[in-house]
Amino acid sequence: MTQALIYALTGAVLFMLGVRATLLRVSLLPRLLALNICGAGVFLIFVSLAYRGDSLPVDPVPHALVLTGLVVAISATALALALNRRLREMADE
Repeated sequence: MTQALIYALTGAVLFMLGVRATLLRVSLLPRLLALNICGAGVFLIFVSLAYRGDSLPVDPVPHALVLTGLVVAISATALALALNRRLREMADE
């Protein structure tokens, strides 16, 4: 088994665990964390797909997509946490 395949399978397992937790959790915060785990799995799969063998250089496009995705994921997580906080404040009133 190659190292890229191990990374891809690990990413797929992370994605499946995140989807399972997203569907089974009721509270918003665990769902948000589960979605972040899904994203980490997808990022790991993209990075493993960038590897093209020992003799060829790594494809930089998936790495650029992952870096952009990380920035978007962090921003979306911050927005979701702020909305979650606002919803809790409105529910307490």
